[in-house]
Amino acid sequence: MTAEPTTAHSSRWPVPPQDGYTVDDLFTLPDLPPHTELIDGSLVFVSPQRDFHSTMIDLLMTGLRSTAPQEVRVRREMTVVLDRRNAPEPDVSVVRTEAITGLDVTRYQAADVLLAVEVVSPDSEARDREAKPHKYATAGIPHFWLVEMTGTDHHPVVRVYELDPVTKAYALTGIHHDRLKTGVPFPVDIDISAEALAAL
Repeated sequence: MTAEPTTAHSSRWPVPPQDGYTVDDLFTLPDLPPHTELIDGSLVFVSPQRDFHSTMIDLLMTGLRSTAPQEVRVRREMTVVLDRRNAPEPDVSVVRTEAITGLDVTRYQAADVLLAVEVVSPDSEARDREAKPHKYATAGIPHFWLVEMTGTDHHPVVRVYELDPVTKAYALTGIHHDRLKTGVPFPVDIDISAEALAAL
């Protein structure tokens, strides 16, 4: 009797279709890791995040929710469908209240998103700085924030962008280091100092 060969790794990666994955695939493929994104028809898996990433999201969520009007809601790490081949997961989104139809909602449409926020991670720098802003702008999301950690003191900096309806591209409207104060998409005033981050 011959023993069956064993392998150390028995799981199999899904083989992508010739034309790439679609949004439908993203929500029906079994056993995908949490927070998997769809970018240009490719599945993107998220690496373990730094503490900066998590606490910065918490800081922004708290600040945004403290002044958000009733017409909008602030959501963390929810899929936003841009088109059939792109469904990223912004770290923070501000969405229209009517888009939230129940606690079982798994995604939002780009038309329902007023603000997308990306907190840059080492493994996602190119996507967060280049690919995603371009795709958010093309899909018509009016506001975008890019958050990074700078300096040896790990100080947050937030770059605020607004969609130019003529060029369909984002224009930089401000760079914020200690306090994020802006009037769009609604009045916002958030302490983003290194001290505020360390206090969480």
